[in-house]
Amino acid sequence: MKPLFFLLALTLTVHARQPNVIFIMADDLGPGDLGCYGQKIIKTPSIDRMAAEGMLFTQHYSGNAVCAPSRCVLMSGLHPGHAFIRDNRQADDAKGMPKMGQPEHEGQFPIPADTILIPEVMRPLGYATGGFGKWGLGGPGSTGEPMKHGFDRWFGYNCQGVAHNYYPTYLWDNYRTLELKNPPFLSNDKLRPDEDPSKPESYERFMGSEYSADLIAEEALKFARENKDKPFFLYWPTTVPHVALQVPDDSLKEYLGKFDDPPYPGGNGYLPHFKPKAAYAAMITRMDREIGRMVALITELGLDDDTVFVFVSDNGPLTGTHQGLAGTDCDFFNSNESRRDGKGTLYDGGFRSPCVVRWRGRIKAGTTSDRITGFEDWMPTLLELVGSKGKTPRTDGISFAPTLLGEKQPAREFLYREFHGYGGQQMLRMGDWKLVRRNLTPKGKGKAKAAAATEELFNIAADPAETKDVAAEHPDLVAKMKAIMAGQHAPSADFPIMVLDR
Repeated sequence: MKPLFFLLALTLTVHARQPNVIFIMADDLGPGDLGCYGQKIIKTPSIDRMAAEGMLFTQHYSGNAVCAPSRCVLMSGLHPGHAFIRDNRQADDAKGMPKMGQPEHEGQFPIPADTILIPEVMRPLGYATGGFGKWGLGGPGSTGEPMKHGFDRWFGYNCQGVAHNYYPTYLWDNYRTLELKNPPFLSNDKLRPDEDPSKPESYERFMGSEYSADLIAEEALKFARENKDKPFFLYWPTTVPHVALQVPDDSLKEYLGKFDDPPYPGGNGYLPHFKPKAAYAAMITRMDREIGRMVALITELGLDDDTVFVFVSDNGPLTGTHQGLAGTDCDFFNSNESRRDGKGTLYDGGFRSPCVVRWRGRIKAGTTSDRITGFEDWMPTLLELVGSKGKTPRTDGISFAPTLLGEKQPAREFLYREFHGYGGQQMLRMGDWKLVRRNLTPKGKGKAKAAAATEELFNIAADPAETKDVAAEHPDLVAKMKAIMAGQHAPSADFPIMVLDR
């Protein structure tokens, strides 16, 4: 049972007019994919304008290095040492993938029923709550499905695996499936031997007529229109630009022929594309177009001064460890801003997120912050921005609303991450210092069972690419940081890693 006294307390402490919150989260997007962070090839005018009219953060960290645990941190306000979900895992089979086209068998390992998420603390404040995009925190009928955690409206994907196809046969519309006019999912993820990978017609059997990202964007716009007369919390976790690389032709043509772009024939469970770099760029630009439509709608409705826009990404891009896995070439676009590695690791390339926040008239335009912030901070930050001063659920986050509103804040003591996947990892950021521990999966579990645990210390200010391990030079600092790590880790039987004794 949820601690209802927290939720009831919130209803008594709000201001007469609360701002809307539109929280947009990209999927596997690196900061370097955006013009406001230095991208020169991919066009993102809407997000760039949002940054010019608001605040851009240079040291914002997503909740984790892959989808589900990062979303759990965002929604719950708990860092990965306390959050329930600490790795990607299917509900039915930790190693399997969902049975495509069978909704009853889809979904990720669910959060418990008593987990309190952001929409559950917004709704008692008088907010309409809607989610549009990808969930990943519990399959249909489980304790974790979105409609059981504060959403009045949900439209999109429940399961991350189903979301690997932008032309699915169905999407979730609240508690039911909405059938689409797309061909059945193809388990064959490669071109046939008689098909020419350089020709667009070889890819026709992988395409449909109803592009999920477009459908999801339309529902998000509809929700904003229908709730214009009351405050609303609109969570928009788009699937873009997560693979598979798929985008309608009218967007793709903008980038065709712009650079050398050999075909990707498919594999590793991902669909092929004849111009993968162009597709990746076009997907991001199309997403940016839809964000621009949302900003225009809010202006049209006269809600610009009463709406907080947030744009982030759930983890780092497919580069480094994942380079070439599904046809992406994020090195070409410098998606990770030349940071070390990418998705799946706790090096900065794996979970440093873009972060742009716009609230016209309240957040000073054209400002930049180097404050270290993370996904766990969003619950307390949003509650402070909307004027709630009541008791809230316990979080690990620190509100950075003062920073957004131009006030000085003391630096945070530390930022902690742990990740059960990819051998087991821990990370602690303390000022400019960053400690990374790897190969922490308990013996007998995972691919790294025979590997020895390692630890590396970096000075991020002097070495942003994390190339020089200086742990041997600072043994006392390493010991202090490891002690903090141990104290922040609550053991998990479902997602175990090896840590030091407290």
